[in-house]
Amino acid sequence: MEQHRTRPPKDGPPRGTPTPAHLPPQARRGLRAVAEAPVAARRGAEAVRGPLAEPRPAPTGRRFPNPRLTGLGGGLFCVAAMLLLGGLDALLFGSSLITYGVLFLPVCVLTALWVRAGDVLTAPVALPIAFGAGLFPVADGGAGFLGSLMGVFTGLATQAGWLYGGTLVAGVMVLVRRVRWVRSRRRRT
Repeated sequence: MEQHRTRPPKDGPPRGTPTPAHLPPQARRGLRAVAEAPVAARRGAEAVRGPLAEPRPAPTGRRFPNPRLTGLGGGLFCVAAMLLLGGLDALLFGSSLITYGVLFLPVCVLTALWVRAGDVLTAPVALPIAFGAGLFPVADGGAGFLGSLMGVFTGLATQAGWLYGGTLVAGVMVLVRRVRWVRSRRRRT
């Protein structure tokens, strides 16, 4: 039985053959360009912009971090942050629910900003889950798991304003980011 070829044929010339003259100089350089690459990298910005280009100003001040989290990463970030902030609130402020609610707002903003553009609509979904998870160290329930759970439900009922407010802020930020992202993608196509 005859075996048919499973690999596509190679269209380019074999290695070591000279490239045609109609190709741009970058393609004709071949191995010489690879050998000169470290030299060009050492020249720095002058090699890229040219010797007569104006120097770029040095950056002043510190920039904020700009991580891009996936939807799952954003959810894990806000849950971990709220558990940590809930524990700190319990240790430093005596389980103040007002302090916990105030600390929830920056987590909402950072989650809405740090989730990447493709997953941005998942950020407001994870925030109520994170708020409830972070209430476990703060909630004043009775002894045992059921007492803690009752304290979490009481905290959710009494602090719903913080929960709704933070989720609303994140939702508006997410919608603005999503609209801008969709418009920029339409412009590119």
